[in-house]
Amino acid sequence: MSSVAILQSNYIPWVGYFELMQSVDFFIIYDEVQYTKNDWRNRNLIKTDKGKLWLTIPCKVKGENFQSISDVIVSNNHWRKKHWLSLSNYYRKSEFFASYKDIFQKIYNQNNIESLSEINISFIKEIKNILGIDTKIINSSEIPRKKESYKNPTTRLVEICDALNASSYKSGPAAKKYFDVELAKSNKIDIVWFEYKEYKEYKQLYPPFIKNLSVLDLIFNIGNDVKKYIDTV
Repeated sequence: MSSVAILQSNYIPWVGYFELMQSVDFFIIYDEVQYTKNDWRNRNLIKTDKGKLWLTIPCKVKGENFQSISDVIVSNNHWRKKHWLSLSNYYRKSEFFASYKDIFQKIYNQNNIESLSEINISFIKEIKNILGIDTKIINSSEIPRKKESYKNPTTRLVEICDALNASSYKSGPAAKKYFDVELAKSNKIDIVWFEYKEYKEYKQLYPPFIKNLSVLDLIFNIGNDVKKYIDTV
């Protein structure tokens, strides 16, 4: 039997995203749900000499109508050059920026990809490899649906777990607001609430230390030690 975590795709996520990923056998990118504007789906934070800076991917949104994350496309490709310029300017003096520069510059140069979900996943998979995480990533759209829609959102999550023969579903505490524990138990799936740790400080440019930035801040600043950092937090 296996363990599963199910999360929406985020843009260059924070370290907690990958700690949860590392703790399970299957990590499901849940892009069937409604896209939310001004959220982690299309933006994240980096550090500059003046403090935090948002890097935001501009997206086409169909008004207030339901639009799944998988259907969202970017408005233009100007953000790619802008984001890479910001990363280069503010991290070029970090100890390990040069070691990972080519990897991320290549992704930012992929102008043929317009899907927000595909863009996010391309970063997530590359970061996963850098962190040495073996967890298998699967898009939820690859797992057959039994219904067009689900009144109880937990029903689809249970369906995904069943398809993967999973006995354990691991989720962050925010899901306590909606997750139907009894429904999961009736389908012989244990729910494990994953508590994100208070991540310790590491060497950063531009003191004082700022926590919970994009994991790119961690990678550029501590390099190969990032694997050890994930394992010991």
